[in-house]
Amino acid sequence: MQIKRHASAHWAGSGKEGKGNLSTQSTVLTETQYSFNTRFADGIGTNPEELIAAAHAGCFSMKLAFVLNAAGITPESIDTTVTIVLEDGSITQSNIDTSVKAEGLTEEVLAASVKEAEINCPVSKLLKAAISATHHLIA
Repeated sequence: MQIKRHASAHWAGSGKEGKGNLSTQSTVLTETQYSFNTRFADGIGTNPEELIAAAHAGCFSMKLAFVLNAAGITPESIDTTVTIVLEDGSITQSNIDTSVKAEGLTEEVLAASVKEAEINCPVSKLLKAAISATHHLIA
């Protein structure tokens, strides 16, 4: 099965003084503002790194749910935070921190499942950055 999704960006002006907006096919983002300040300071709006972090968190969480299902476990909840690190003009790290609550889940099964999801979620495969994952079993 092939799935295609799209998003668009509009930019006007120089890199530092210019402004842009982002829109997604789903319309979750519709002309959402981004600029130098939203990327490198504390401006209001979004930025590419934040969107990559959201994409990686969502992709990883869903992949982890599939991996756990294959092990016979249905998670009650998976909460994932991804921190993207931008250094010298390159994304160098994607750090995943996930907490899972599931009846019958052991530390061993969780660790193996997290590793599989870390390696095999489609966004992980796309990124050339170092990817690390930590996990927490919620009793």
